[in-house]
Amino acid sequence: MPRLDTVLDQCKKHIIDTTLPNWMKYGQLGLGGCRESLNQDWSPNPVGRIRLLSQCRQLYTWCHAALDHELTYSTPDANRLFDFIVSHYYRDGRWLFSLDDALRPHQTHTDAYALAFILLSFSYYFRLTGNDQALTLIESTHQFLQTEMVHPNGGYHEVFPYDDDLVRRQNPHMHLLEGYVAAFKATGVDGYKQAALDIVSLAQTHFFDAKDGTLREFFNPKWQPDSTQGNWIEPGHHFEWAWLLHQTFKISNNQADQKLAQQLWQTGIKYGLDPLGGVYNAFDSGTGTPLDREKRVWPITEYLKACCVIDMPEVEREERLTAALSFLLEHYLIDNGRWHEYLDQNNQPKEYPLAATTSYHLFLGLHEVLNWRAN
Repeated sequence: MPRLDTVLDQCKKHIIDTTLPNWMKYGQLGLGGCRESLNQDWSPNPVGRIRLLSQCRQLYTWCHAALDHELTYSTPDANRLFDFIVSHYYRDGRWLFSLDDALRPHQTHTDAYALAFILLSFSYYFRLTGNDQALTLIESTHQFLQTEMVHPNGGYHEVFPYDDDLVRRQNPHMHLLEGYVAAFKATGVDGYKQAALDIVSLAQTHFFDAKDGTLREFFNPKWQPDSTQGNWIEPGHHFEWAWLLHQTFKISNNQADQKLAQQLWQTGIKYGLDPLGGVYNAFDSGTGTPLDREKRVWPITEYLKACCVIDMPEVEREERLTAALSFLLEHYLIDNGRWHEYLDQNNQPKEYPLAATTSYHLFLGLHEVLNWRAN
């Protein structure tokens, strides 16, 4: 097995030194926005919509990279992207879901998942630039969530205007937790901290099934597992929550956060890791049997993040990180900063374009390992 520092440096050269600059070079629209998707040759791949989510994930990535990895050349691009987001997606006090390829409003509902990334990306943008408009919009987004999107059974509606036919999900709440933690760290506003702690309480009460140690994904309006999808469990989210709960512990000092993180980690490594390497997309809640043996790239980046915070012997940590980074290099990362989005069950790549939302996962997974190694 190669040494950790060797594979870590190779991943850094690929993701931070090549992927991010290439996206800034090839992935920008006119007026400062980002493309939703690129082909594998870095050419435009119009898909009919340009989501707020994609813009915010790019903004977060550029700002965090500038703050912690000296990508200072990304700051002007971040300024233009922030202005593009505000001028194109913010209408009548709320955020639109997407534009069409001509940059006109397309899907005009407000999406809780996307609002999570307003909180996250604007928090990092404020830290980078000191632009007070970001603070104003973080607060208005928070107020919109609290006054218009709180669900009577706890948590938040998926969308506004409401659609009660939608299955409820833990995933938007997980990212809202991430966004609120970032907002509190950037501003010190107690309301953001309380919103984060409320989401953790919701997870303890409804998302985590203590009986089988799993994190449920899909629910009915009363937070009971969905009748058709309730057994679908994603190990990548176990790892993502495990990392997030360690971030919330830093502001809550609640030992229950770390206890739950450890339980989610144990379930994730027991049922989610393929003996051939990588992380399954999904397994069954009752049996632990894989339901989807294919592997998107994001779950292994969440595994990297969890590896950096979970309590384990340091020898084991280095072995796990080295193996995961080596798998990432061998199976996902390809030349010129590109990546494979999907592997099949035999670890063979599937044809898929470069999604604007994925560099967030690649960057943050790598950043956490670099940060752990440096400290």
